[in-house]
Amino acid sequence: MLAAQFMALLDVFIVNVAAPTIGTELHASGAQLQLVVAGYAITYSVLLITGARLGERFGHGRVHLAGLALFTTASLACGLAQGATELIVFRLVQGAGSAVMIPQVLSLIQRNFTGEARMKALGVYSAVLAVGAAAGQVVGGVLVSADLFGTGWRPVFLVNVPVGLGLLAVGTRALLPGDRPTPRDRARGLDLPGLVLLGAAVSLCTVPLVLGQEEGWPLWSWLSLAAAAILFTVFCGYESRLARRGGAPLITPSVLRHPGMGLAVFRIMAVMAVNGGFLFVLTLYVQGGLGYSALRAGLSFAPTAVIFGIVGLTWRAWPPSWQRLLTPAGFVITALASLGVGLALKDGGDGGVALYAAYAGVGVGLALAFSPTLTGALATVPPRHAADASGLLATVTQLGQLIGVAGFGTLFLNRLESLGPSEAYTSAEALWACMFALAGTAAVGAVSGLVLRRR
Repeated sequence: MLAAQFMALLDVFIVNVAAPTIGTELHASGAQLQLVVAGYAITYSVLLITGARLGERFGHGRVHLAGLALFTTASLACGLAQGATELIVFRLVQGAGSAVMIPQVLSLIQRNFTGEARMKALGVYSAVLAVGAAAGQVVGGVLVSADLFGTGWRPVFLVNVPVGLGLLAVGTRALLPGDRPTPRDRARGLDLPGLVLLGAAVSLCTVPLVLGQEEGWPLWSWLSLAAAAILFTVFCGYESRLARRGGAPLITPSVLRHPGMGLAVFRIMAVMAVNGGFLFVLTLYVQGGLGYSALRAGLSFAPTAVIFGIVGLTWRAWPPSWQRLLTPAGFVITALASLGVGLALKDGGDGGVALYAAYAGVGVGLALAFSPTLTGALATVPPRHAADASGLLATVTQLGQLIGVAGFGTLFLNRLESLGPSEAYTSAEALWACMFALAGTAAVGAVSGLVLRRR
């Protein structure tokens, strides 16, 4: 299941490196490229909680395999797409497959491990999540540059097909025996009205972020953002009323009231927004502004991937007196390292050794901000709330990623347009604006505990 988790996460980020090549070969606009990247996250984030509930009702193993089959089929369709619109549609389907597949991983960890064993399992899960994000950049660069059989960007999707088929064969034997939900789990509803409200709110929020820049921020984009805020409020009210009536809301309010969960939700969203925005913007810059090949662009993120994985796997062995400070320290390191990346590239050069040191700093900071937060939030959640907590945090993770790609990507493209032709120096100015905004977001994450921590 962690192998499937890795594959799905790889696919979120592997497309970042392939985006410029996709844009050239399919004649895609900037907004279409953002939809190719963010479209996957839209359906992923909207359907994750429902995916967790489906696993609870029909068996986590069965639902995981169903999602894996849909993801693999959609990957094949993406790799064979002949146009940008076609690719966007298949990416939406691919995201739906991931939404059904991925929540089962956390749910099974919650239900099958307790105490220290659960903490260790969550630590490995966090490391896989982290490494999959950064490794996607590297693997994407290798696949695009290899241009296997003249297929260009298509292997970034087609590589999922043999891996997915292999995991389906193994998963059928490993997951189906004993995969029987309890009568109580089968009785819980899916809360379709809640799903519609949440889906509409997320869509109304993300579509103007992705398309507003290219359309010149017309009136409809601002009305859409306002409507999204209203629908989020309506959704929260509906879920609370449904819970009071004894129903099965999409997000159980008691999960949100669990000690530390509110702070964890905010911090995970912040760190994933920074992560998504950082990788997306840097990929566009080093290929468009510095003229890097897809391979060199992907390999340039190797320090981030390696350090992220090492820190994610080892932070629990660090002195106990450090543990409470790891998350805010991670946000601070991320902020400083982001500024370091911006300064290293500010004059239009390649940044040299200082750039790679800053990349490594981002890996350290993001790992410390994310892994302890996720582990702490889930370590004490009771098994009866496993599916709800897993779906909630998985949704927040993807929603943060989506907001990062859409928000910071829009800022970068907007700065490019206002500064003129996309030459290296001009593009570096746009990059600096984004790095400054990313550092500010990380700084907010660092101080969030002072305001949002539940006592």
